[in-house]
Amino acid sequence: MQLPRNPTREVRIGTVTIGNAHPIAVQSMTATKTSNIDATVAQIHSLEQAGADIVRIAVDNKREAAALIEIRKQTTVPLTVDLQENYRLAEVIAPYVNKLRYNPGHLYHHEPEKSWQEKVRFIAEVAKDNDCAMRVGVNCGSVDPAKLEKYDPHDSISPMLESALDHCEFLESIDFTRFCVSLKDSDPAKVIEVNTRFAAKRPDIPLHLGVTEAGLPPDGVIKTRIAFEQLVSKGIGDTIRVSLTVPNDRKGEEIEAGHSILNDIAAGRVRSVVDFDQKGLNIISCPSCSRVENEVFVDLAADVKQMTAYAKDHKITIAVMGCRVNGPGETDDADLGLWCGPNYVNLKKGSESLGRYSYDDILPRLKGELDALIEQQSAKI
Repeated sequence: MQLPRNPTREVRIGTVTIGNAHPIAVQSMTATKTSNIDATVAQIHSLEQAGADIVRIAVDNKREAAALIEIRKQTTVPLTVDLQENYRLAEVIAPYVNKLRYNPGHLYHHEPEKSWQEKVRFIAEVAKDNDCAMRVGVNCGSVDPAKLEKYDPHDSISPMLESALDHCEFLESIDFTRFCVSLKDSDPAKVIEVNTRFAAKRPDIPLHLGVTEAGLPPDGVIKTRIAFEQLVSKGIGDTIRVSLTVPNDRKGEEIEAGHSILNDIAAGRVRSVVDFDQKGLNIISCPSCSRVENEVFVDLAADVKQMTAYAKDHKITIAVMGCRVNGPGETDDADLGLWCGPNYVNLKKGSESLGRYSYDDILPRLKGELDALIEQQSAKI
């Protein structure tokens, strides 16, 4: 079966080209500390052996930028660098990578006196000078604050969509078209809706698909499959990433899951329906990546899933995030949220902070809050 494909423009990323009917590229992100050169190189080789077409690395400071230069010398797979809050690092690392990824919501943190347009122009000029593609990566938990103010707090899709469209328009206005866009959420239904709406308005722009914080397998694979089946089968999507919470030595499972889903769609083995209404307990957790500040986070996510099994019939969402970059914002929409620092876990109830606790103490504290929520739900019935 030949997959339908939107007529998106062609975007070259090193030796890989996406869009314009090229095969859908499968990618992942390193979970090792970027500053640990040997471990990161080993993981890149492992992902490549698993079938990765592109590998993404996070760089957040000059030390990691210096490490990336050495990592590039020891690898050949196309590399994407994930710019965090310091967009100026693009100038240092662009000569050594094939794509620069930035998040519109993160552009407000560094040099706040400058407009996002100035910063994007800088990144685009650096990309052009160094033969790099770009990705505009829009995430549900870190959206342009100016867009959030325009819409109802319950409408998380419109701010994401408008932010992405504005950035596309601006990049094209400065004559930069070698980019793709991603619009990610932890809810597969929202991923389907926002990407469908974007593709209807801009069918020419390649899309990177993913369900952010999909969580532990097999649930994380199922959530991702639901979104990909509905989008890819309609011609939407040019590169994909399956985001799973797994230990470092199992990161290849993301690549294997991605290829498996694409092969099933091509063969007509579609297992999902559009509606993904979470009937009971929903645990979301971010993928293990190099931003995780304590590797115990992966074990904690598994422990949370095991400990909360008794609440499986209650419609409650628990988010477990591994770092301070995405943790604070991307736990806001959960009923209960954990975001992990090096030595403590921050506990939240919605957007309200409930304090920070040691890794040894967090599970009993979480259970107490979960039991209280269950009691409140039961009282309303």
